[in-house]
Amino acid sequence: MRQYSPDLTPPWKKKGPIAEVVAEAGLVVEEATTGFCGAVTRVEAGTVTLEDRFGKLRVFPLEPRGFLLDGKPVTLTRPPAGGSRRPARTASGSVAVPGTRARVARAGRIYVEGRHDAELVERVWGDDLRIEGVVVEYLEGVDDLPAIVAEFGPGPDARLGVLVDHLVPGSKESRIAASVTDPHTLVVGHPYIDVWQAVKPASVGIRAWPQVPRGQDWKTGVCAALGWPANTGAAWQHILSRVRTYKDLEPELLGPVEHLIDHVTVGTS
Repeated sequence: MRQYSPDLTPPWKKKGPIAEVVAEAGLVVEEATTGFCGAVTRVEAGTVTLEDRFGKLRVFPLEPRGFLLDGKPVTLTRPPAGGSRRPARTASGSVAVPGTRARVARAGRIYVEGRHDAELVERVWGDDLRIEGVVVEYLEGVDDLPAIVAEFGPGPDARLGVLVDHLVPGSKESRIAASVTDPHTLVVGHPYIDVWQAVKPASVGIRAWPQVPRGQDWKTGVCAALGWPANTGAAWQHILSRVRTYKDLEPELLGPVEHLIDHVTVGTS
């Protein structure tokens, strides 16, 4: 039988030698008492500010043994004068962690409808996805989504997230999404006919996305209305080249993608 130590004192409360780590901007630690995990954004006299991956800020005292680094208790120390700078950001707005290797891919996945969706998610969330070990795959539509979910076989350690285009009340997509009842699968979406519309018009250099008559291919109609060549592949590359950060995207896409990343990663090691 496995033997357990009778000492149930949490590691961060035990006495003895402990490493001291300079609280440099961007260092990711866990506050020992609350479990709040985030990157160092500011260090002041006696306090440190951490920011989690969703942008939430919390201030904690710089107490001995107050934090965990890679699961081990440490004491954070204030950097020398001028040593702490505002951390760099990824395209999604998360704190960049230079030098971090990509994590081995999780069993869970995020599915998106098409190649353009996948390329846009990679453009903005690629760094985050590699750190989290999340793979994004694209489908050719979601008409067979229930069968696709069943074939994947989601479970507690293999969660599935699905991003659906045009997920609005009464749409075909909303009916398909509602038919997926697996507890380990999350289906969310954005309201746009195509993911192109999730890019802010100003970022592309237009005043608004054109209204395309119902029944007409939307992408072809957009190219015609904007006077672009009738090459939707080239048009998409032009649009994608204008996306540099999350600020170039509409909130209606940002929230669902963040929700999917959280769903796939929460509760898994």
